[in-house]
Amino acid sequence: MARQLADVLAANIHQYISAAGMAPGTRLPERALAEQFRVSRSPVREALRRLATQSVVIAHPEGGYAVAEGGPAVPANGHEPDAAQGDDSEAVYFRIAEERLNGELPDRFTENEMMRRYGITRAQLGAILRRMTQEGWVERLPGHGWMFLPVLTSAETYKQGYRYRLLIEAAGILEPTFELDREALLRCRAEQEALANGGVHTATAAALFDANSRLHETIAACSGNAFILEGLRRLDRLRRLMEYRKAVDRDQAERRCREHLTLIDMLLAGQQEAAADFMRLHLRNAVREKSDS
Repeated sequence: MARQLADVLAANIHQYISAAGMAPGTRLPERALAEQFRVSRSPVREALRRLATQSVVIAHPEGGYAVAEGGPAVPANGHEPDAAQGDDSEAVYFRIAEERLNGELPDRFTENEMMRRYGITRAQLGAILRRMTQEGWVERLPGHGWMFLPVLTSAETYKQGYRYRLLIEAAGILEPTFELDREALLRCRAEQEALANGGVHTATAAALFDANSRLHETIAACSGNAFILEGLRRLDRLRRLMEYRKAVDRDQAERRCREHLTLIDMLLAGQQEAAADFMRLHLRNAVREKSDS
């Protein structure tokens, strides 16, 4: 399990470096990465070791790691390929998501069943299942087999999810316990700026969802209210597959990224009331646009 976590984390760190447009030599503090991905420092350390063997990062003279010069580009889907995993695995991943939403897959399944259904190897399926587990829509059953976890499956529940976000996200910014995490927001800002400056036109639906939900969850974490953060995290897990199904309008996606930059800048400037108002406007715009797609 520790090895699987390090594999997934290495892919996520690689994607994070690419999306943020980090220059060669940029330090990669273990503590900051652990906070970014909400894990302990031990798997971060192991993930960085693996990235070093791939020449994505290099050892820094003062300790730790830094972005390597001319490291290999991260794939557009935001995940490192296994030796046996390529474009076919990405296509299978989205096919599983679509068929699950369509009610074509049972709640429980075995690896052999999935390998036969999709014509993939055990190594390819293993990488896909690790990704789905990390994203929170499948889990391994004790002993044998796997189970899909509940997700939003209808247009009405999708809209309800956005109405719930309207209730909690703006309120979180106005919580008396709100405390700005400048470093985390600046990391999100770099990621959103990279998307707004062209990255949005090549990123997959999964990569866009990850970047945008990471920002909204970072802001929720600043609220200091554990219920607001946990509520948003659970909703993000539930709505992931519905977001994949939505047609990606690249112009709208770029506009939302630029709205994210405006929102971040308001928070960094200490304009909490204005940021709360802007959050409501941003979410209303998003649900209107996506309801039409």
